[in-house]
Formats: sequence, structure tokens, C-alpha cells
Amino acid sequence: MRWEDRDQSDNVEDRRNSGNSRNNFSGGGRGMPSMGTMMFLWPLLKPLLKTKFGWAIIGIGAVAYFSGFNPLSSITGRGSSSPSVVNQKADDKQARFISTVLHDTEEVWKEIYKAHGSKYREPKMVLYRGSTTSGCGHASAQMGPFYCPADEKVYLDLGFFDELATRHNATGDFAQAYVLAHEIGHHIQNMEGTLNKVQKMKQQVRGEKDANQLQVRVELQADCYAGVWANHAHKRFNILEKGDIEEALNAASAIGDDTLQKQAQGYVVPDAFTHGSSEQRVTWFRKGIKSGDIKTCDTGL
Repeated sequence: MRWEDRDQSDNVEDRRNSGNSRNNFSGGGRGMPSMGTMMFLWPLLKPLLKTKFGWAIIGIGAVAYFSGFNPLSSITGRGSSSPSVVNQKADDKQARFISTVLHDTEEVWKEIYKAHGSKYREPKMVLYRGSTTSGCGHASAQMGPFYCPADEKVYLDLGFFDELATRHNATGDFAQAYVLAHEIGHHIQNMEGTLNKVQKMKQQVRGEKDANQLQVRVELQADCYAGVWANHAHKRFNILEKGDIEEALNAASAIGDDTLQKQAQGYVVPDAFTHGSSEQRVTWFRKGIKSGDIKTCDTGL
């Protein structure tokens, strides 16, 4: 995917480090240590403040910390979850990439909404590592990327892309772009009132099976919206390179419910599907990218 040296979105909250800074993508540093960490270290720091040598140690440690190396790891045991300087640089590049994709979604959906006489409301994207809080409750890496309609934010642990490649064999930058475009698709559904409508429908159905079927329709429509975005983004920004579409289709297939169930338990339970089968997800993404028309994304909701 062509993305280097292009505009990035301003609607990004960077919580990968404890400082919760915004758009801190350029350097290898990190935010301020958390209050819990400072309280833990205070008994160790207090005696150092009494001597010049102690102040020198603190100064060296501070320089190392804000340069991306965590000198606290041997004390706090948190070094394994903090990226090294090299990994931090790669992480920052990943953040810049996904911020560029977010900008593309903003430009495309603003154009689509304007053509329909409406105004697009830009969502926020929260980047984090490990866990964070959201308007929909606690967010953790195990949950995967998700959209929260309560605060209109997409929550994305960048480690998910590592898992997408290593565990699901879905590699490539456009596979990652598809994931974000899918979550933005949920934002479109929120703006259109689809999410509220489905929530009310779920309260009226008899059991979990019927509720799951409704949720599958929601997810497949988001896949279709992701395809619509890809269609318009390529026309406007010429983003697609050879193999990009295949990367997205492979990702859609790799995270289909049937594929994930086979991997986890060795068999498939269709009644438990919440996102759709691999074939369904591929089909609806294809519909969107082929037509570029949101009208083709009617999944019966």
C-alpha cells in the first residue's frame, strides 16, 4: 500500500506509553512513568536524592528512559512489555501507517457523506499496548480492535497486527488497513442508527442463536463498508499496489468464525458465529470494493 509521506489523521490518541500523549509517532521515547510506578520506586529514589552521586544516577536513568530504554525493568519486572529502542521505532512506524489509513478513511467518508447531502463525523482512534479504558469499559489486547459507539472511538492495540501475521498468517500492510476500515464501518453504522436498531432487535429475539445472526449481519456490513472505502481511496489516493487486495481478502478469510473455531476447537458451530464465515466475509468485502456503493452493503438489517 502506498502511504509514505502522506497526511496523517489528527484524531489519534496515543496511549502506547503511560503519558497518553497524542500523535507521538516521531521519536523513540516514552511518556512519563505512571503514578503507581513512581510510588513503587519512591523508597529507592529517596536516598539517592541526598547525594550528588545519587542525582547523577537518577539523571542517567531518566535520559535512558526517555530515549526508549527502560532501566526500571529489572526492578519493576515490566521490561518485557516495553518495546526496545529498535522495536519502538518499528512501533512508531506502525502508528504512522495506521494514522495515515485513518486519514484516508476520513477523506473518503467525508466525500461520500457530502455527496449524499450529509456531514461525516470523524471518530477518534486510540492506540495502546496491553490495556486501557474506553467508553465501553476495559479494553485489553485479548479483545482485539473494536469500535465503541459510546465515545465514538476505535481502540487498537498494535500488537494485534503482530498476531494477525504470526498466528493467522495474514500479512501485509493492506491487511491491517482492512482491519481499521472494518472498525470505521461500525462508526458508519453508528451514525446511520444501525447499531441502535440492531441492539433493540436483539432484545426482541428469543435466544442467543438469533442474536448472533443479527450480529453477523452487522459485521458483514462493516466488511462491505471497508470495501467501499478501499474503492474510493484507491481512486482518490492511488493507494493500491500489486497484491494488496489479496492481503485484505486473506485477512477477511483468516478471521472468519469458521476458521477461528477450527483453530481453537477443531470443529465448527455455525450457531455461535458472530462475525460470519470466511467465505461470507470475503464475499461482502468484494461487494464493497467492486461497487464502491454503500447501497450494495444491505445485509438485511
